[in-house]
Amino acid sequence: MKVALIHDHLAQDGGAERVVQAFRKLYPDAPLFVLVHNPKRAHPSFRDADIRTSFIQRLPYGSRLYQWYLNLMPTAVERYDLSGYDLVVSSASSFAKGVITDPCTTHISYIHSPTRYLWSDTIQYVNDLPYPRPLKAIASQALNRIRMWDRIAAERPDYLIANSRLVQERITKYYRRPSTVMYPPVETQRFSPSPTIGNYYLTGGRLVPYKRFDIAIQAFNKLGLPLKIYGSGPLEKTLRAMAKPNIEFLGRVPDDQMNDLYSKAIAFINPQVEDFGITVVEAMAAGRPVIAYGAGGALETVNPNVSGVFFEDQEWESLADTVLRFKPETFDPLKIRAWADQFSVERFLREFSTYAEKARQEHQSSVH
Repeated sequence: MKVALIHDHLAQDGGAERVVQAFRKLYPDAPLFVLVHNPKRAHPSFRDADIRTSFIQRLPYGSRLYQWYLNLMPTAVERYDLSGYDLVVSSASSFAKGVITDPCTTHISYIHSPTRYLWSDTIQYVNDLPYPRPLKAIASQALNRIRMWDRIAAERPDYLIANSRLVQERITKYYRRPSTVMYPPVETQRFSPSPTIGNYYLTGGRLVPYKRFDIAIQAFNKLGLPLKIYGSGPLEKTLRAMAKPNIEFLGRVPDDQMNDLYSKAIAFINPQVEDFGITVVEAMAAGRPVIAYGAGGALETVNPNVSGVFFEDQEWESLADTVLRFKPETFDPLKIRAWADQFSVERFLREFSTYAEKARQEHQSSVH
């Protein structure tokens, strides 16, 4: 069976890229088509992959400032030569689902979310652009054109998989298509509970606005309790300027040090709305409870009073109040760890492999 993998771009190392890593375990010989590849930002595991980039890679600053070429991305993915493939698997937060395949090819698209800046977050995205008002108006018109393409592109896959019930609801609303929920893979086997717990709370990930680390910083500024923040991103300088000395920024932490960091934390803080939220599951796999904003993917991953608690309002006051009332001694690390195992890589590989084989047989019978 000839298989091709499609992903939006390899220019960061996030949850979507972990899904692609899992696909590569199932289909190790499949080429990986991406808009651009930036080896300095992508996970090292992709260095031995058969990566096929679009023409955007060859444009000035294409691999680093690929956002400049947003208008060209629909054309770029439509130009991938996917003729002769039996199965195409796309991993899509934006453009990857829009590839064009042969009639006999089965195309399964794993949707991390309908493109945020085209649908659910459009107004905020435009407002946050560092442009004067006339240029923001032009940007809005450009997004409107791409939004129409995105809606059409969502019709192209034969099957859609949603990474959570929240994303499934968005797919229904924006794309008017059915989908199957399949939680993304988390490397739970990398984590285990620690016999000793430290004196700090933990949060982290990509330091970008929607993750709302500002709420955690404001809360812990007031509480005066130790908070460690791992990760890097465009908001790092702003967040550092906000933080008092009880808050420590760790930068990017190597994978082999993450278990120690997670497993010794009093609790993991999740102030954002995620489509799924891999960091939450990693913390639970290390046996630590989560204090999460009660919305989005956390409602599907956190088991209340077994693996964590929720705070009600996405404001620092609500988080601070929950931290003050939080009792870590009431949580059993082994029970938390057992809960997290349902999101393992092994579970994902089994589920997707079974799904893909059934989908391919169904599609083949429909076209013959």
